[in-house]
Amino acid sequence: MKIGIDLGGTKIECVVLSDSNEIIHRQRTATPKGNYSGTLNAISTLVQQTESIVPIDCPVGVGIPGTLSGETGKVKNANSTCLIGQALDKDLANVLNRPVRLANDANCFTWSEVCDGAAQGANTVFGVIIGTGVGGGLVVNKHLVNGNNGIAGEWGHNPLNHFPHESRDCYCGKQDCIETYLSGPNFEVRFTEKFDEHLSSHEIICLARSGETSNAVNAKVHLDDYARRLAANLTGIINIIDPDVIVLGGGMSNISELYELVPRYIKDYVFSDTINTKVVPAKHGDSSGVRGAAWLWK
Repeated sequence: MKIGIDLGGTKIECVVLSDSNEIIHRQRTATPKGNYSGTLNAISTLVQQTESIVPIDCPVGVGIPGTLSGETGKVKNANSTCLIGQALDKDLANVLNRPVRLANDANCFTWSEVCDGAAQGANTVFGVIIGTGVGGGLVVNKHLVNGNNGIAGEWGHNPLNHFPHESRDCYCGKQDCIETYLSGPNFEVRFTEKFDEHLSSHEIICLARSGETSNAVNAKVHLDDYARRLAANLTGIINIIDPDVIVLGGGMSNISELYELVPRYIKDYVFSDTINTKVVPAKHGDSSGVRGAAWLWK
């Protein structure tokens, strides 16, 4: 059996994956926002509680919203900025008293979907996270590609393509990153800016499906604009690596309309007369990242 942990911006999830790759135990806790020592303690508590229920003692795999620097061995590029500059793998190994492997959360997500999910059997797969942040992972011929700098798949911090820029600051220090338009929080921010009404992502989608009132029309327009921006920026990935499958994960991937709209709009931007790349939802949904983290020890 294997333990996987998904360290997210709002929650930390711990699962036990059986030898047959079934989740036999799951436990979650809120992420101590901006608190590194609190995050270490929260993970330690989750593992202790898990092992009190499922009596196992095994290594731990952790998916993180960032990656380890090849130069310093410390976390970089994390939108949970309290992790940046920390030797998270070593600190967790000390706290948990066992070996720990870390990987980018989008890499874990993609790895899970290639192993036994929506992209099983495909040769080239790009996994997309559109949630609190925007990230990606790349698997080629059943090998997870990390890249020379450990940033393969980080499409969320390229500039938005095909649309006028609005000078949006990103936590990474640059402006107009894809993440500043396509993340869940920024989906809400842009709706508020356009229509002077603050709604959650869930409320916006429900409103878009509700009928033909002026508010519903506004929500539909906003959703359509989001789908077009997502499609236009996925075509940059298609033009470069030409994947067999693009798998969507994260909270925004649960919007069913995307799987009709995005393939339709991709055709307007991609450099090809035919588009055979499939755009599909993750088979394992919100559990895919944490399953992939457990698989880091397989």
